[in-house]
Amino acid sequence: MKTTIKEAKNHIGQEVTIGAWLHNKRSSGKIAFLQLRDGTGFMQGVVVKSEVDEDTFATAKNITQESSLYVTGTITEDNRSDLGYEMQVKSIDIIQEAHDYPITPKNHGTEFLMDHRHLWLRSKKQHAVMKIRNEIIRATYEFFHETGFVKIDPPILTASAPEGTSELFHTKYFDEDAFLSQSGQLYLEAAAMAYGKVFSFGPTFRAEKSKTRRHLIEFWMIEGEMAFYEHADSLEVQEQYVTHVVQSVLKNCELELKILDRDTSKLEKVKTPFPRITYDDAIEYLKEQGFDDIEWGEDFGAPHETAIANHYDLPVFITNYPTKIKPFYMQPNPENEDTVLCADLIAPEGYGEIIGGSERINDLDLLEERIEEHQLDRESYNYYLDLRRYGSVPHSGFGLGLERTVAWISGVEHVRETAPFPRLLNRLYP
Repeated sequence: MKTTIKEAKNHIGQEVTIGAWLHNKRSSGKIAFLQLRDGTGFMQGVVVKSEVDEDTFATAKNITQESSLYVTGTITEDNRSDLGYEMQVKSIDIIQEAHDYPITPKNHGTEFLMDHRHLWLRSKKQHAVMKIRNEIIRATYEFFHETGFVKIDPPILTASAPEGTSELFHTKYFDEDAFLSQSGQLYLEAAAMAYGKVFSFGPTFRAEKSKTRRHLIEFWMIEGEMAFYEHADSLEVQEQYVTHVVQSVLKNCELELKILDRDTSKLEKVKTPFPRITYDDAIEYLKEQGFDDIEWGEDFGAPHETAIANHYDLPVFITNYPTKIKPFYMQPNPENEDTVLCADLIAPEGYGEIIGGSERINDLDLLEERIEEHQLDRESYNYYLDLRRYGSVPHSGFGLGLERTVAWISGVEHVRETAPFPRLLNRLYP
């Protein structure tokens, strides 16, 4: 009977065959321990010399790292294993014997590992990070489906930019100028006027020459837009969504979090409602903490965000940023028109902003005024202005950066480990 490492728990006491790769091994004169992986997980196969023929034991002792094979044996309980079971191997059928696998159990530098990213993905910790990423994606679809959102796929090639063109990748679209999308927001706003509540999940691009541990050139965004939702309504959806994702990972990725040595007590605290602090109060708090370099009207850097997040030890909304440092489409704050109805959600433990959101301007005249102030090409935004001409309503939305969220929940230091094949300022290979 063929099965997988993940499903082997259903076959205790039975003989099964698993297609796998040899992750690692150790052996003595009488027993060999094979660390097997098959994509669904990692499991130990035990080969006892007295219980197999000579050829099988010789194969077990000599097989090389990352060789592919079929192993047949009996699944037995083992309380020392993270899985709770292992295989008593009876036979080994080598499919392809690997030689000189470049990523050995010794330590390697980051650049070497990134050059071999196509192989580094096979390692136990990288496997765990990708499984957590997969669970976040699954939980995302679950949340939006259960809360009545419709998935809409905005284009990747666009004629305009939600936040200006300074950090966009330019390309030619036959005889026209085009850009790789930095957000699907404007198109989602159009879709929200047709379907009420919509979301998208897709790649976005920022031509930002940054080398920090928080930045990628290509990353994936989950964006939501909601008609008839004001700013406060949107904040509730965001905190419900993030809580759902975190709790789903805690429930379904217990082994992966353990492999990564993640302190799950910090994640267990993530429940609604999240704390909120205005931009004004954040500036005051930072000055009290000795950050004399920050002035009202400036955006926060990583040290500022980390200091605020550490004060709460939870995801925290920073609300009502100055108008001049935010994009053109944000609704003015009626209590202070020098600020806008927006919020950034800052993750704990120094992982920075994971969500940006706002209420959108719904007044045609004001939106036209802002487009002119930002010196944007009005013709490129005609479709966006139409949304205010024909049945405009209050509406709000947000975007969550997947890779930063994966980094925070999994506890890895750099976002480059949260994308299967990350695109960085100096890296387009593999």
